[in-house]
Amino acid sequence: MQRDIVQRPGITVGHADARPVARTSLPGNLLAPSAGRRFVEAALTEWTGLGLPTAVGFSERLADDAAVVVSELVTNAVVHAGTNVELLCRLEEATEDDVAALVLEVSDHHPARAVRSERREGGGPADAAEGGVPTGSVDPADYGRGLQLVGTLSERWGITYRTGLKTVWARLPVDDWNPFPEPSTEPGFQQGLRAAELLAPTARRALRDDADWAGRGALSFLAEASDLLAGQLDEDIVAALAGQLLVPRLADWCAIWLEPENGGPAAVPRLASVWHRDEAETGELRAVLEQGPIRLPGRVGTGPVSMPWPGGEEDAEKPDERADSTLAYRITSGGRTLGAVLLGREGTARVPDEVTALIEDFVRRVGLAVGAARAYTRQATISRILQRALLPGKVADIPGVTSSLVYEPSDDGVVGGDFYDIFPCPGDRWCFVLGDVQGSGPEAAVVTGLARPWLRLLAREGFGAGEVLDRLNRLLLDDAMEAAEAAALMVAAAGGQQTADTGQSRFLSLLYGELVPLPGGGVRCTVASAGHPLPLLLRPDGEVRPAAESQMLLGIFDDVAYESQSFELAPGDSLLCVTDGVTERRSGTLMFDDGDGLARALADCAGLSADGIADRIKRAVHEFAERPPDDDLALLVLQAG
Repeated sequence: MQRDIVQRPGITVGHADARPVARTSLPGNLLAPSAGRRFVEAALTEWTGLGLPTAVGFSERLADDAAVVVSELVTNAVVHAGTNVELLCRLEEATEDDVAALVLEVSDHHPARAVRSERREGGGPADAAEGGVPTGSVDPADYGRGLQLVGTLSERWGITYRTGLKTVWARLPVDDWNPFPEPSTEPGFQQGLRAAELLAPTARRALRDDADWAGRGALSFLAEASDLLAGQLDEDIVAALAGQLLVPRLADWCAIWLEPENGGPAAVPRLASVWHRDEAETGELRAVLEQGPIRLPGRVGTGPVSMPWPGGEEDAEKPDERADSTLAYRITSGGRTLGAVLLGREGTARVPDEVTALIEDFVRRVGLAVGAARAYTRQATISRILQRALLPGKVADIPGVTSSLVYEPSDDGVVGGDFYDIFPCPGDRWCFVLGDVQGSGPEAAVVTGLARPWLRLLAREGFGAGEVLDRLNRLLLDDAMEAAEAAALMVAAAGGQQTADTGQSRFLSLLYGELVPLPGGGVRCTVASAGHPLPLLLRPDGEVRPAAESQMLLGIFDDVAYESQSFELAPGDSLLCVTDGVTERRSGTLMFDDGDGLARALADCAGLSADGIADRIKRAVHEFAERPPDDDLALLVLQAG
């Protein structure tokens, strides 16, 4: 009989002294589930082969069930939490209350994200905080069978919440408990363990077969390592993964130094990563290595360089009971030195040439990954600086009106197309703008950089809302088009990649409005929308209605006559303005505004302040889908006092 239970904070699963235990960290990407399966398979094979007193004889069914369970749990963590994943598997001996079991634990670092399996009958997801066990009926084909499989294959499963950590665990009963199994004599154990576990280190030191690295094992290792490293956009993560891949497969320990990007000849490399096959010795090794960075002579290329064993001078008087090897490699990319890798092997006087050549190829891939990560970081930094320059440093305070603004650019490393502004104008008027340029990057930034000052100039010249859009439309069709094309050509000339739509018009959706305070309270509001999501007016009683009419995008046709609509924003009324990052937020095939979803969400905000409405809508948009938003998100709430 299956028992689904939930662990509460402070309750541990199993025995604290259970042995053996295998643990690893997996990157939060789509390679993690397959790496997790290989890790568990390798751990079970190793435990059986080593003939430990607490080891067991594992059936094929248990191995298959464990692979399915860990695959589902790791996939769930990667997809729904989006963080790195900690995987632990251990054996628990039989007790008076429990049978012997293999316990699998998968932890992520986003405990606020619920564990998903099905949806309740009312349409909402099952709440892990209330049990994590799905209720209601739904077609599993529509929402997945992950935790159903876990519940079916395991004796019991549950969730443990700790500070900054959420752990989903499952107990799989072990067949034919045998505390003293016969040691395995399978000749392919060493090769199988290493080949099966390329992307996740084993808890115990892998038994090496250096001769095998000259064959397909080396090619497989380099291919999978390249895929894993190439997917990282942070140089520190690249360094950490590189150490994890080297130890214990090719070395007993390794350290990676990275040069400052713009430090010059006098810059001091920083110790980015230290790995040791014995975690207890990592701290001591780091302390020794932090005494001084590794420096390779300028004439040294990318090949291996023999180095003294770290701390060897202190142990010079001790008898040398075994030979150890230490090698250093220069990390390069595009002819530039990016850092160095230092690795060591205990009990090995000489590292075979096949292995040193393999490590050199691997370090070359590390250099490419670090170079790519730094290029991305530079681009993201420039984009953030440019984004800040394109947005107002401060929005104006409107008398009698409370405003709340939310702006979240997408984290894709390029300049987004959303922009906003609130500014005063002559005649006791205040104007507000919410716009979205088609696309992103330099061309979109050019249009944004032209549109915002043009809007301020036209508004302060006294043009009405419709006239402002008319003139801005003609300006976009002339100057902005030419400027965008020039920016694209400059990017291409500088060696950048020209976007596929270069040479086409940069369309602009825009919501433009004017507010004039009324003597008796409230404000007179005039708005004009050009291809933009329509603003929504919220009355204190919860009534919601559109406050403008949809019109043509700016920058398409030059003979469009834009019109405006006016209405009174009475005390207590709220006006919600958003970009399509809100209305077109996707969850599968559904969008947030399908079935007037935004209006329904706004109606639930009756009685809230401007800040409360903005926060409620923002949370609703984020919670609509598991993955973070992939588009810029901007929303403006104006509430009459």
